[in-house]
Amino acid sequence: MYISHVKVTNFRSIKYLDIDFSEFNILVGQNNHGKTNFFDSIDWFDGAKKTDNFDKNIITNEIEIEITYMGAQQGLIDMQNDKNKESIVKLIGDNNIVTIRKSSIDHKRYFIINGEQLKNPTGFDSALNDFLPKIEYVRTKAKLSDVNQYKSTTPMGQMLGGVLTAIIENEPKYQTFKKTFDELFEGETSTARQQLDLIGKSVESFLEKQFPDGTKVKFNIESPIIDDLLKNFETEIDDGVNTNASMKGDGMQRALMLAIIQAFAKFRRENGIGKSFTFLLDEAELHLHPSAQRALKNALNDIVQGGDQVFVNTHSSVLIVDELPKQTIYKVEKESKITTIKSVSQSEKAYVVFELLGGSPSDLLLPRNFIIVEGASESAFLQAIIRKYYPEYIGIHIVSANGDFIQQRRSMNGINHLYCPLATGSNPIYKGKVVILCDKTHTENEGEFNKFLAGYKLKENEDIFILPVGSIEEYYPGEWRKTIEEIKILDQQRKKVPFAKKVAENISKEDFESQMNVIFTALQTTSARSF
Repeated sequence: MYISHVKVTNFRSIKYLDIDFSEFNILVGQNNHGKTNFFDSIDWFDGAKKTDNFDKNIITNEIEIEITYMGAQQGLIDMQNDKNKESIVKLIGDNNIVTIRKSSIDHKRYFIINGEQLKNPTGFDSALNDFLPKIEYVRTKAKLSDVNQYKSTTPMGQMLGGVLTAIIENEPKYQTFKKTFDELFEGETSTARQQLDLIGKSVESFLEKQFPDGTKVKFNIESPIIDDLLKNFETEIDDGVNTNASMKGDGMQRALMLAIIQAFAKFRRENGIGKSFTFLLDEAELHLHPSAQRALKNALNDIVQGGDQVFVNTHSSVLIVDELPKQTIYKVEKESKITTIKSVSQSEKAYVVFELLGGSPSDLLLPRNFIIVEGASESAFLQAIIRKYYPEYIGIHIVSANGDFIQQRRSMNGINHLYCPLATGSNPIYKGKVVILCDKTHTENEGEFNKFLAGYKLKENEDIFILPVGSIEEYYPGEWRKTIEEIKILDQQRKKVPFAKKVAENISKEDFESQMNVIFTALQTTSARSF
């Protein structure tokens, strides 16, 4: 059973979210854009009894979270408690897809069946917890001791507690140990017993002064139980130097922590403890070398293939690049303090890596070819046009020269900066292939522009294409074309990029090819030069 759909309303920076999920989900985005807020919303749904530590400006709004689960009938099969199973069966019947809603009004969870909120029976929380996948949330602040110490609440404690106790209790050597322990502290000839009795007599004599009616005092030492012995449990790692795990580096400790959690999931399945897991890994790449990150992703994929679900949020391109079965990548963005989450297609993946995870040509995924444009508006427009009308051009990567989404400054320095490593460096893989698309140069920049053309021996309408106007907004077809004053307003409102996307979604292919011929020809040339 796994989470297939989530609706979140008014949870911190997430005003409203309505999105599908798969078995293996990778969320990527910049810092402070809301990735952890989404994980916290799932955690809040799973167990919160109250709403605290929230932004005072939004806590007055009702928080509501709806989670839809796929595979409910398998969840019933995995339940261990027959009484709990009976309670859930009465509610969901033979439905294999179920939705559960929780609100900050009463912090209770309810089944939603056929659009109707059902009434909870007695003992519902216990039954629901037995039914739903177990949430294992690994936060960035998580420590090895959170999973490695011997406690009833930790994965290691739960693995050792029940099974190991049963084994040791029936071990003859343990029976001999208990007998020897009893003889040491309770035997009549035991020196320890005699000393305890002497101390008892001394305490008894002072106690009789207050209670003279023959009060007796005796000190006993009970045989230690298994749990007490295991509290001294420690983990050692021998990676050439055998030391306690707590003395290893952060990377090794993080890897060990995740390995213990994975082993715990396997342990539960193999021992018939039942129900699947949902793993939430906050910045899964934390402290890990890229090769270790790739190994971690493969390990997480093994978990998914075993029937559990994984959510990862990351800044690492390593966790994004490789395509795996059941995997979906999501882009997390925050605009005007509001978080959005959208799935990323294969054709968009390179842009996610470039724009969100570095913004340097070295971060790109080696596409068939590049077309360098001046700003983010041109980049957004071309990406949308290619997705809509030219799937054969998807392997072409559009790169914004300034890389600045806030100030749309046109600068030949930006183009120069990008063109050098792509086409003229010490290993010019894309020499003779990269195409540049420029706005018409302002008079004051003509000298700089001509030096650029001469320096790289660029030919107009072959290597570089120049719009007949000073901006792409002035080049849009018909009703979409903007005046300089209108462009200034768009710029002030930071709406040039959204407007570019809107134009691309609404103009026809014929209008693009006939009325924006310079850009269309630049695309054709880039494709013809591609690998």
